[in-house]
Amino acid sequence: MSNPHSSVAIRTNDRVAEISYFCELCGGDTTFLGWLDPERRSSYDNCKNILLTAESEGFSNILLPSSYIIGQDPFVFAGAIAPQTKNINLLVAMRCGEYHPPMMARAIATLDHILEGRLTVNIINSDLPGWKEDGELRYKRCDETIQILKQAWNSDRIVMDGEIYKMDIPAGPSKPYQQNGGPLLYFGGTSESAREVCAKHCDVYLTWPEPEASIVATMQDLSQRAAKYNRTIDFGLRVHVIVRETEAEARAYAKHIMSKFNEAEGLELKNRSLDANSLGVQRQNEFRKQADSDGYIEPLLWGEIGKARSGCGAAIVGSAEQVIEKINRYMDLGIRAFIFSGYPLKEEAEIFGKLVMPHLPNAKLSELQGRTPKTIPVTPLTTGALK
Repeated sequence: MSNPHSSVAIRTNDRVAEISYFCELCGGDTTFLGWLDPERRSSYDNCKNILLTAESEGFSNILLPSSYIIGQDPFVFAGAIAPQTKNINLLVAMRCGEYHPPMMARAIATLDHILEGRLTVNIINSDLPGWKEDGELRYKRCDETIQILKQAWNSDRIVMDGEIYKMDIPAGPSKPYQQNGGPLLYFGGTSESAREVCAKHCDVYLTWPEPEASIVATMQDLSQRAAKYNRTIDFGLRVHVIVRETEAEARAYAKHIMSKFNEAEGLELKNRSLDANSLGVQRQNEFRKQADSDGYIEPLLWGEIGKARSGCGAAIVGSAEQVIEKINRYMDLGIRAFIFSGYPLKEEAEIFGKLVMPHLPNAKLSELQGRTPKTIPVTPLTTGALK
């Protein structure tokens, strides 16, 4: 990586990244945006099929998100599915405050052993269901929680004299399979406090899709913050994707999945999420106002998804060649992890696996961190070379 104080974003040494997918534990899998698909509601069987399809298509990691209004518990699901997987990592969402941190550290360590080290953790710091708290209090708890997790995994004792937690207990029961620091910690958040917690403690900063200039500015800011703590961090992008043989087909499918959209019903579905009013969602709403008449915030980045769902609100839309070129642009900016998804999830994973995956240098970020990525053979496109 380049100097975090550089005037440009961090760049990867090679075009190589962790290519991950999304498993909709939260009940949002559908054939049409803004419409609840009775055939694709959150169930163990449906989510199992999505995850195992993603593994068979070669994705390196898969995000198991956390929700409450609808959906399944990510850790219980992960424990059930883990023995059925062979290669894929599980990126399990952990909402701070739901579990006592030492017990959470032990649960994560247990799951890491079941997966034989194929575990990564997505730290979530939103409000708890039915409980509204001051944001600064939540981030203090988040900060202390991560410190406790790291002590539990890497020290003999957990010693914390914080504002939220006070304890001095043995750390023996909480040792993970990964003895080089424990599972990687992924983190997303737009506020000042969120950025500071990530820079101080976490391994990967996840951003939602925004114009490239905005992503670069965020990466520069996080790199400078991490440098204050003598740390470097990686960057990931959570984004939807619609890829087809041609751009016209991809754009037509984008219109198709919006064909049943009703603004009032879409807003109701979007507001079910605990992060519907977060700063990150508000930023995406503002960028969507700048879109062209077809909803494109910038070339190939379609923002209409944000009308119907919270969280990630835009998709890369285009032919296989265009999508790969866009992914390459993100890698050149310094993105080393991608979490893709599409509607419906299983079918779109298969299309991505066929059209895009063979042409991407795909590696696990847990294997890339701390060393220069090795060159990974990539199948060239027959339709022409990409820059």
